[in-house]
Amino acid sequence: MAHFAEVVDGFVVRVVVVSNDVTTIDGVEDEQRGIDFLATGWPTDGAWVQTSYNANSRYRYAGIGFTYDTDRDAFIHPQPYPSWTLNGNTTEWEPPEPRPDDGTDYVWDEATLSWVEV
Repeated sequence: MAHFAEVVDGFVVRVVVVSNDVTTIDGVEDEQRGIDFLATGWPTDGAWVQTSYNANSRYRYAGIGFTYDTDRDAFIHPQPYPSWTLNGNTTEWEPPEPRPDDGTDYVWDEATLSWVEV
């Protein structure tokens, strides 16, 4: 099955599944066939963008509320905390302080901008 995200104003608003019978021709998956199929039955004010359930493309599987960055051709998780910044190379959100790597469980505390032991 092929998965497609509906992207409106840069935000994923839904993710749908399209049969391989629609997206595959001569044994090769073709994203545009899925987009064309969805455009006829599921019109949108945005765009349909294929997403990979196995994260084989566009960095990760899209989810509702994610953004789609056309320049990076990447789906990006919502920002987890206001202090975290987006690493443009990995499309991952990074805290101002790295998580301690001492075998202890920590959670981020936005009020103190630090990791707190659980």
